[in-house]
Amino acid sequence: MLDMTNNFQNPARTKFRPLFWIMAGCILILLPIFIFWTTDNIKRQNRAIEQLLTDKGQGFIYTLEEYVRRSMMMRSTEFQFPGQGWNEQGYNQDPLQPLVTFFARFPDISYIILTDLDGNITNHNETDQIGKNYGDNIDYPSLIHFGGPHKRETESRDGKKIFEVYRVFLPKLSPGLSQTQGSQRNLQNRNTRFQSQRFPGIPEEGSRIIFIGLDMTNIEARSKEDSREVFKRGFYLLLIGFAGISLLILVQAYRTAQSSLSRIKALSDNIVDNMPIGLIVLDTKSAIASFNNSAETLLHIPSVKIIGKSVEEKLPDQLIELINELRKNKKNIVKEIEIDLGEHGKVYLDINMSILEDSSGLLLGYIILFRDLSEVQELKKEVERSTRLASIGRLAAGVAHEIRNPLSSIKGFATYFGERYKDIPEDKDTAQIMVNEVERLNRVISQLLEFARPVNINRKTVDIKTIINHSVKMIERNAHEKDIRVHVEVPSGIPHIAVDSDRINQVFLNLFLNSIEAMDSGGELSISVNYDSTAEMMKIKVSDTGKGISPSDIGNVFDPYFTTKQSGTGLGLAIVHRIIESHDGEIKVESNQGKGTDATIILPLD
Repeated sequence: MLDMTNNFQNPARTKFRPLFWIMAGCILILLPIFIFWTTDNIKRQNRAIEQLLTDKGQGFIYTLEEYVRRSMMMRSTEFQFPGQGWNEQGYNQDPLQPLVTFFARFPDISYIILTDLDGNITNHNETDQIGKNYGDNIDYPSLIHFGGPHKRETESRDGKKIFEVYRVFLPKLSPGLSQTQGSQRNLQNRNTRFQSQRFPGIPEEGSRIIFIGLDMTNIEARSKEDSREVFKRGFYLLLIGFAGISLLILVQAYRTAQSSLSRIKALSDNIVDNMPIGLIVLDTKSAIASFNNSAETLLHIPSVKIIGKSVEEKLPDQLIELINELRKNKKNIVKEIEIDLGEHGKVYLDINMSILEDSSGLLLGYIILFRDLSEVQELKKEVERSTRLASIGRLAAGVAHEIRNPLSSIKGFATYFGERYKDIPEDKDTAQIMVNEVERLNRVISQLLEFARPVNINRKTVDIKTIINHSVKMIERNAHEKDIRVHVEVPSGIPHIAVDSDRINQVFLNLFLNSIEAMDSGGELSISVNYDSTAEMMKIKVSDTGKGISPSDIGNVFDPYFTTKQSGTGLGLAIVHRIIESHDGEIKVESNQGKGTDATIILPLD
């Protein structure tokens, strides 16, 4: 028996292992995708924020440049800068300062700074910073050669995070260009050094650098919120992907398991249905749950009529008694019983009944296994018969040897007295009767010796039809005297068979004479031959329409000295049985009392 202990030591762990590997596989597949998608989205978001702040700083710079440009175009007219007046004599102070102070009030602008090329602050929204140096490791001269905007992240004096946009301040544009066109033209010519031209309010020292500091507090808060949302969406997508892949794997695993289970079920059903042992499975209420083909054949009960039914309704009484005993005592039952199946006769069964329980001891039902022992019983009887015959044969040989010598003496004295008193008819007749009886005893002893000694077989390949015709010719006179018709049927193409012709002729004569004696006034003796090419066996059937043999005697017809005839010795069929056995064959007798008897001989070709 296979040891299944390890498979059931920890069912939870056994069930968990496939799920664990499914989860691990999903994580290995989806986690890199999640990390890449999340980081890429955050990078895109940061780039977008950076571009937004850059554009915003650029916009403020363009606006300041536009104000200065318009002031240059309106020198001869009255124009009021925010926070600053002017007259025909010019500005009394730098006109950019009011603009710087005004625009610095806009939301998200932390500061606006203009410096010269040495980093000295010329304008600042905080006036106390004017005149100080705004260094911060900036290469001011190089900014002239690159007109495009620069950007960086820095901190304000109060520790706030600042996004700073700075470039060369370009208020002087070609006439007729709009702000946008001028900005584009300046960006295209950013590698050309800016030549400062004098105009009111612009110092002669040269170009200026403008710094726009944008407060990133709100932007950073929104960025963090957006990053959390990106991470959250990525996490949800990861869960959805994980669930989707897991579902696909589980569905596939389920389909595979279902397919495997179907194959296993089909295999087990096929094994159960075709096993040579009868199987009955009962549920906890003793209703029949399974009933295989062998059980149908042995008990002669169709499964369609018994499945789901109670055992008390369908099974034989002997089985029901054993089932009740099993339910009561809770102990397995192994027993050999003979069951009466009514019109189907009796069957001898070897029965094994046991209880079905799960690993926790919960009752699941009962199982009944049984096999037909009828052939085994027949073999046992055959062995017993053979043993008995061998014993009788040995006894007969000894007895015959001891009896034959006295019989010879008796026959001699009877012959002597017959000659001596031949003139006295009564004495002569008495002596002759003694001689005849001694001869009859000698014949019986000869048959007994023939039965006792081993049968020597001299096989030769012959035509069975020739042997049958020869035997029939020998009993034709006996059949004619009793008005019995003899019919022989041997199909053409029957192969020759290797047998001892004399012994087989002796078998046929015994069978034919027994059939003739069983028919008192007329009847029919039929001899038919069939050939089984698959088994390479020849079947010879001898049938008569005589009085038949009673069921109580049919099992003893091959026993020595068993006879139903008044003048029979009871050794004829016993000798026939030995001859057929010596040819590795088999003989069966079936009889229907009052209708006739069939004797079937089965012989191998070789």
